[in-house]
Amino acid sequence: MKKPSPNSQQSSFLYPNLMDQLNPKHSLLQLAKAIPWNFLEAEFSALYSHRGKPAKPIRLMAGLSILKHLENLSDEVLVQRWVQNPYYQAFCGETEFQWKLPCDPSDMTYFRKRIGEKGFEKILSVSIVLFGEEAKEEEVCIDTTVQEKNISFPTDAKQYRKIIAQSIKMARRHGIKLERTYAKEVRQLKQHTRFGQHPKNRKKAGKAVKRLKTIAGRLVRVLKRELPDDVLRDHQESLALYERMLQQKRHDKNKIYSLHEPHIYCMSKGKDHKKYEFGTKASITKTKDSNIIIGALAFDRNIHDSHTLPDVLAQVNRLQAYQPGIALCDRGYRGKSRVKDTRIWIPKPPRKNASEALIREMRARFQKRAGIEPVIGHLKSDFRLGRNFLKGFVGDQINLMMAAAAWNFRKWMRNYLFVFFQWLLFLLRLKSQTQAGLAS
Repeated sequence: MKKPSPNSQQSSFLYPNLMDQLNPKHSLLQLAKAIPWNFLEAEFSALYSHRGKPAKPIRLMAGLSILKHLENLSDEVLVQRWVQNPYYQAFCGETEFQWKLPCDPSDMTYFRKRIGEKGFEKILSVSIVLFGEEAKEEEVCIDTTVQEKNISFPTDAKQYRKIIAQSIKMARRHGIKLERTYAKEVRQLKQHTRFGQHPKNRKKAGKAVKRLKTIAGRLVRVLKRELPDDVLRDHQESLALYERMLQQKRHDKNKIYSLHEPHIYCMSKGKDHKKYEFGTKASITKTKDSNIIIGALAFDRNIHDSHTLPDVLAQVNRLQAYQPGIALCDRGYRGKSRVKDTRIWIPKPPRKNASEALIREMRARFQKRAGIEPVIGHLKSDFRLGRNFLKGFVGDQINLMMAAAAWNFRKWMRNYLFVFFQWLLFLLRLKSQTQAGLAS
C-alpha cells in the first residue's frame, strides 16, 4: 500500500530535472537536504498495509504537513500552491515539475489520523536534531498559553438552538414525525436574545433563553421515546451530551462549551482585550539563549501551571534524551521548586544578604525568560497556533507540535541564509582586496 518516494538521482529524457532549474542555494531546498527523510519513512512505514491501492509517498505527505505550518496555509490552499510553486515540489521529493494536484485535501486528514500525535512528535524531534548540541542548553524557559479552538463564543441560547437544529435533523433522518418543529418560534426567540445585556432587553432575553431550553428538552425527550432501540444505541452519546448541556448550571465545573468539541474548557489569562478564551492549555519549552523550541505539549484539563511541569520535562527528555538543569518560569508556576533533577526558578525578591552581582545575574536571567512571550506570539500569528482548526484533543496536540516544528525549521532556514550571506560577503571582500593589490 505504501508508495515509494521518487528517485531523485534518476533523470527523465522527456522532462528536464527539477533541481537543474532551481536555485540550489534556496533555503527551502537546503532544509530538504538537512531533514532525514529516511528516518521518517522508516518510522511511518509500519503504519501502512501491504494490500490495496498504493498510498501517497510518505515524504510527500510529511513534506506537505511541514509546509502547511511553515507557510501558514490551509489544506485546500496548500495543494493549490504546491502545483504553482516548484520549490514546494522539490521539497516534497519530486524530480520533475508536476501539473496535477499532489493529493486531495482530505488526504491530509487521513495522514494525520494515520500517524497520530506520536508520529508528529517524531517530526518535532527531527526539527530539534537539526541544531545538534546547540539545542541542549543547561537552562530552558517554560510558559503556557491558550490554544483556542475554532468555535464561536458560546452562549446558552446559541447552544440550545444547536440542540434544536440537530434534534430535528436526527428525527427527519430516521423518519420520526414531530408534532412541532418550532421553526418560526425559534427564529423569533433568536431575535429576542440579541443585545440581551442591555438593561431594556435583559428581561425579554432571559425569557427567550428559558423558552429555547424548554423546546430543546422537549425534542430530546421525543427522540428518546420514538427512536428504535438499535438507532438509540447509535445516538446515545450525542443525546447524553445534549442532556448534560441542558442540565448544567452557571457555576458548575467541567461545563460543555461546544457540541462538536466537548473537550475544550474556559480559561481566563487576565487579558484586557480578551477576558475568556476557549480551547486547551498549551505548554511551550525553549532554550534560554538559542530560542529553539524543544518541547510542546497540550493538556486536556485546565490544571495549574506547576502541575504541567512533570509531563513537560518528560517530553523534553523523550525528544532529546537529556534533562535540563534549570527551568525558568513565571510566577504562575508557584508551588514547585524541583522536578527530578531540574530546578524550577521563578522571579522573587532577592535576599537581604544577596550581592549586587547575584542580583544583576538573576535579573538578566529572567529578562531572558521573558523572551518566550514573543516566541508564543509568533507561533500564534505565523504558524497556525492562534486558532486550531483540527478536530479533537489529538488535533490540539498535532497543531501545537507542528507549529513548534515549523518555528524550528524557519529558524534553521534563517541561520543558513545568515551563514551563506556572511560567506558571500567574505568572498566579495577578498576579491576587492585582491584587485586592489593587483592595481598597486
